[in-house]
Parts: sequence; C-alpha cells; structure tokens
Amino acid sequence: MSKSNEIKNYYGARLEEFIKSSNGSALTELRKTAVSDFAALNFPTTKEEDWRFTNIEPILRTEFTPVSETASKLTKSKLAQFLFHKSDFATVVFVNGVFQKQLSKLDAGAGVVISTLEEALADHPGHVTQYLGKLAPSGQNIFNALNSGLLRDGVFILFKKNTVAEKPVHILNIVDSDSHVLAQPRLLVVGGDFAKGEIIESYESLTTAPYLTNAIVEIVLEENAFISHVKIQNEGAAGFHISTNAVELKTASNYTSYNLNFGGSIARNTINAAFAQSDAECHLSGLYIGGEGQLIDNHTMMDHALPRCNSNELYKGVLTGNARAVFNGKILVRKDAQKTNAFQQNKNILLSEDALVDTKPQLEIFADDVKCSHGATVGQLDEEALFYLRSRGIGKEAARSIMVAAFAEDVVNNIQHKHVVEYLEEKIAQKLHV
Repeated sequence: MSKSNEIKNYYGARLEEFIKSSNGSALTELRKTAVSDFAALNFPTTKEEDWRFTNIEPILRTEFTPVSETASKLTKSKLAQFLFHKSDFATVVFVNGVFQKQLSKLDAGAGVVISTLEEALADHPGHVTQYLGKLAPSGQNIFNALNSGLLRDGVFILFKKNTVAEKPVHILNIVDSDSHVLAQPRLLVVGGDFAKGEIIESYESLTTAPYLTNAIVEIVLEENAFISHVKIQNEGAAGFHISTNAVELKTASNYTSYNLNFGGSIARNTINAAFAQSDAECHLSGLYIGGEGQLIDNHTMMDHALPRCNSNELYKGVLTGNARAVFNGKILVRKDAQKTNAFQQNKNILLSEDALVDTKPQLEIFADDVKCSHGATVGQLDEEALFYLRSRGIGKEAARSIMVAAFAEDVVNNIQHKHVVEYLEEKIAQKLHV
C-alpha cells in the first residue's frame, strides 16, 4: 500500500470516529457530506497540473493528530508577542485550530457580531446555512473535505448592514504542541450591505515539532460591502500550511487582500474570488519571502462571470538559498462578463543560484469587450542600481539590502495600520537579514 493510501486510511478512520461521536450537532450534515467526499478524493500528486511543482509527499509522511481539546494552557501574556502593540483590535484566538473564547477579545464595536458557528446557526441561521461550505465545498479537494469532516466548531464574523466597524478583527492562529498536531481553523465572514470591515489573519507557532495547518476562510461581500483582509503566514520551520480562501463578491462590493508569506516548510495558499454580481472590485496583493528548504505556493483565481467588474493582482517574491516558489494565477472572463478590467502581475527576485520559481500567469477570455493583461518577471538585482548606490558610498551588502527591502515593502506599505506595517517590516528584515 502506498504512503498516500496509508495516510488517507488513517484520516478516514479519524473522520469516522468523529462522526460517530458528534451526531446531533447542527453541523452534522456538513460533516457527513465531507466524509463522503473525502472517501472519493485522493491526495494530489505532481502528475496533476495544479500541483505539478508542489510535492506534498513530506506532508504525507506523518500521521498528524486532530485536536480534540477545547481549552488551552496558554496565557494572554504569552500571546502578547503575536499581537500588534498599541493597537486596539478585537482578537479571535485559535490554538491548535480550536477557538479559545477565554483568550479572545470579541468586542469590535456596534454592528459587528463575532461568535462560534454553532451560536451563529441559532442566531443568524440564514447566513450560515447559505454560505458555510458553499464557497469552499468539501468536494473541491481532499484538504477541504478533511477540514469540513473534522469541523468541531469555527468562528462567524458578521459586519451588519450599514456598519463601519470601529476596530479591525485580528484572527490569531497559534500552534502550541510538541506532538504532531493537525490544526484546522475555520472562519466564515459576511459583510452586509454597505458594511465596511477589516480582518487581519495571522499564523504563528510556539513549537519546533512538525505540524499541519489546514485552514478554510469563506468571505461573502453583499451589496456595496467593503472588506480589507491581511493574511500573515509565519508558521514554524517544521510546519506545513495548506489554506483555502474563498470570496464571493456581490453588486458594487470591494475586496482587498494582502497575503504575506514568511514561514513554513511547505506553504500552499489558494485564493478564489468569484464575481457573483456586477460592478464589483477585487484587489489581490501578495509577498512571499522564502529561505533555505522552503516551498511557497500561491494559487489564485479571479472568476469574472458578470459585467463591469474590475480586478487587479500583484504578487512579489524574494527567494534565497535553495528556496522554491510557485505562482499560478488565473483570470477567467466568462461570456457575459463584458466591460471587464483585469490585470495580473508576478515579479520575483532570486538572490542565489539555487533559488527557483515556477510562475504561470493565465488569461482565459470568452468575452470580447474587455481590458485584460498579465505578466511575470524573474531576475536578480539591477546591477546599475547597485552601482548607483555604491558610487555614493554605500557598501555592497548594504546596497543589496536597501534594494531588496524596497522591492518587498512595495506591497506592505499599502496596508493601512502602521503597527501592522511595522510588524511586517520587522519580519521582512529578519527574513532577509537586513
């Protein structure tokens, strides 16, 4: 029996055990569907086009243990190192993938609801039943099925109609275990009509042991909603990170994403944005900095189905040592999506001869009245610019550091909150040794 089949049987048994012990929950049907989908799916291999450059064999070597404990031994003081100093944010804390209410600060001001999914099913059933598991269905891939099948509970965030949130909501995901943990946080966010909200999602680690984070975030923007979403992936060196971020945009809504990747042995981010109604706008910005032994994979999809929608995407990468990166970005413009404006660009700097990036920007257009472009660049630092800096008395290493930091911070500086930007600038400096 192959290792892939062995690990599938292992997780399959965990799924069956969990289903038997969780009957009666309002989430049971979602879980049962996911268990059925899991049985029908397989773990991806490099023979599949979407995984051609990302070999997950290292992830399949270990039987990661789903977490059942609901209480954490962590204290708020220990969490302080992962918060943004001097910033008054609402905070949602997951430890090993399990929501920790006692460590969280759920007051984001009037008009913002933060609750568990179970609570939301009772208080806001329409939103949950309409969207949970629909944007990132369990049948889409085996990792989605694993998350939904073992879903104990997650977090629901609602920015009510006509609400401008007083505070950003920080979702802090921490792995803290010496055992091989499977952490599976789940988040559903709904921006009501004419609502405006900000989400900052971060992934951190307090362990050197191998673990797997398998996260799903589903975000719905109703008419004229505006949501800004910053994701910071800073997993431990032995950690693996698989995530799906699925977004649905309705009439005249606006979604802005900043996806920052620094950590993890293997990190795979999937972002799918679907324009479900007309006149919406979506901006995806990304930065990945990979070092020795790392693989960072970003897959994005802009699905333009209806007219007069705009999308703009810029992803930048800096790779050192023998790091590898993958960028696979697709813009799909369907037949009815006339007057679409869609632009995509991927830029990479390789700081060593052993670093490698596989970049694949794609356009698939079935409408005739559109403005679309895409492109990718892979190169080294500009020698003329280096010479310019050195001719003004700046040393070679200092000049290289200035240029790399400027390239990386081009994405970061567009983030609104200065304390988040300062945190990211510190991470960039640590990663690049500048």
